[in-house]
Amino acid sequence: MINKRINLLRKKFKSLDIDGYIIPKNDNFFSEYSKKDRLKVISNFTGSAGFAVILKNKNYLFVDGRYSIQAKIESGKFFKIVPYEKILNCALFKNLTIGIDPTLFTSKQISNFFLKYNNVKEIEVNLIDTIFNKYLIKTKPFFSLDKSIAGEGHKDKIRRVSSILKKDKINYIFITAPENVAWLLNIRGHDNPNSPIPNCRLLMSADKKIFLICEINKAKKLIRERKIIQKRVINPKKFNLFLDRLKIKGNIITDSRTCSIFYENIIKNRFKMISKEDPIYLLKSIKNPTEINNMISSHIIDGVALTKFIYWIKILNNKRISEVDAQNKLEKFRKKSKDYLFPSFNTIAGAGKNGAIIHYRARKENTKTINKKDIFLCDSGGQYKYGTTDVTRTFCFSNPKKNIKNIFTKVLKGHIAVATSNLNTHFNGKLIDIRARKYLKKSGLDYAHGTGHGVGFFSNVHEGPQAISKFNSIRLKQGMILSNEPGFYKKGEFGIRIENLIYVKKYGKKLFFENLTLAPIDKELINFKLLSQHEQNYLFNYHLNIYSKLSKYLNKNEKKWLTSFF
Repeated sequence: MINKRINLLRKKFKSLDIDGYIIPKNDNFFSEYSKKDRLKVISNFTGSAGFAVILKNKNYLFVDGRYSIQAKIESGKFFKIVPYEKILNCALFKNLTIGIDPTLFTSKQISNFFLKYNNVKEIEVNLIDTIFNKYLIKTKPFFSLDKSIAGEGHKDKIRRVSSILKKDKINYIFITAPENVAWLLNIRGHDNPNSPIPNCRLLMSADKKIFLICEINKAKKLIRERKIIQKRVINPKKFNLFLDRLKIKGNIITDSRTCSIFYENIIKNRFKMISKEDPIYLLKSIKNPTEINNMISSHIIDGVALTKFIYWIKILNNKRISEVDAQNKLEKFRKKSKDYLFPSFNTIAGAGKNGAIIHYRARKENTKTINKKDIFLCDSGGQYKYGTTDVTRTFCFSNPKKNIKNIFTKVLKGHIAVATSNLNTHFNGKLIDIRARKYLKKSGLDYAHGTGHGVGFFSNVHEGPQAISKFNSIRLKQGMILSNEPGFYKKGEFGIRIENLIYVKKYGKKLFFENLTLAPIDKELINFKLLSQHEQNYLFNYHLNIYSKLSKYLNKNEKKWLTSFF
């Protein structure tokens, strides 16, 4: 099937006078999760990041360190797998004309990756869609978030953005990241799997005029509820004509990471373009007290489901089950809450060697039976009506080997080091990342992913600009939410990761992390001799807090079991 599609694609090269074609993971909204996964269609690769280059006689798939194993398994038969960073220094496609869909790339991406060695030709029609167009996409209307959930009205948010534009003497901002439009207008949608983000863009003036760019039928409910002037809702196909009619001029902010070449071509002929980070990223990252409280509530509900699942898989279950069985059982526990909507990403349930595939996905056709000797890694999350969760726990089902216990404990020590960081001195992700890796590095070990990512409020499970990684220097501020997820992966054997969501809290002048996630950590994997008294106290208090928050939702046996953790 994949070879057939590649050959059909190649047949189009001659008439278009191109030597190759690039297929990215993202859709035209640069969404992490999209119902139009063209990269999967052409390569069979299911990871959340990467791109393929199909040439006349060779195929390349570029992925980052998280997906090096997974890409070889899923796509190695058809593609040469290349580390993402190598594209910056290689001339694999030297002196070729490469075709692109201009709605799927930014000019920054193209100049960084391809213009150094090649000509790039914009192709109006997406070539993958000409050979495959069976995407399951249903149109549903956008819906509003009440102020009691969002914590701030959309008019107040618009005023805040307006004041930034006026201060910087900017006439307009073109908001091309749908999650930023969702935050600004307090709206959500049904357009993306795993995320309630509505597919739309927004043009906003410094004097607070807004023009929503989306499919009209998706906005009908909003037009009625918000009393939006209908002519200010613009069909994306008519955006060009709309700007011609409006005859507006001046300068405009566009974000080079999400403004596609297609829209850039429209904008630059009418405005003085200023390429600058959309200020909403930072505004959105700092959660207000209502959002924090709603996230706390979401994590209590999620914690109940997780704790019941852990008790079931560790204590109650006496049948041989597969990875898919385990993830389905966890989903059933989450679905018991009326406020649960859907997973915030595809669950990663990896037993034994599959746990070493950082973003592994078990399916019926490839699922592994979980054996007693396996280390089982389960990374999952939920979208609730008032919050987003993301959590990883690693389990054993028999007495683990000493070296596995030692590695798990070093990962745990890094996790605790992050959780207990003094954010007045370790004030950005770059400094905290060093603490997370410290104990593994003493043994010559490490992991090929960041220690933590920003997390949205009833939004994308991954958001910026905040992160805990080797390269992130964004100063952490009160209200920011991040993940804390150090790990270790032994190819062909096992994977270990411990992940909690944490938020930045302030008491007096002191900034520190507070845990959101409430789920017990498998004590059978811990070598307590390697933990300091401070670390043991942290673990005791963490599990005591879980009990105090969750016990009223647990049955007698679950409560008794949970007390064994402290």
